Amino acid sequence: MEAVTYSNFRQNLKQYIRQVNEDAEPLIVTSKNVEDTVVVLSKRDYDSMQETLRIQSNNYLMNKIRKGDHQFQIGDFQTHELLEVADE
Repeated sequence: MEAVTYSNFRQNLKQYIRQVNEDAEPLIVTSKNVEDTVVVLSKRDYDSMQETLRIQSNNYLMNKIRKGDHQFQIGDFQTHELLEVADE
């Protein structure tokens, strides 16, 4: 993860925003005061993290995922062809 100073980030804001969005790599923005340091990430990555946290905090969903993973590992699954959906 790349780190830049606050002043450099401010001077090149557009470039850094584009970089974060294109590379899907968070950026650390440092400051003289360590408590003011922030991490910048794309909205897409933020939304993904929030969804992952929501799923992981849902016991029902996590149990279904674990059950499916176990079934896959022991070979207890079937494969199916994808259905073609006609355009209306």
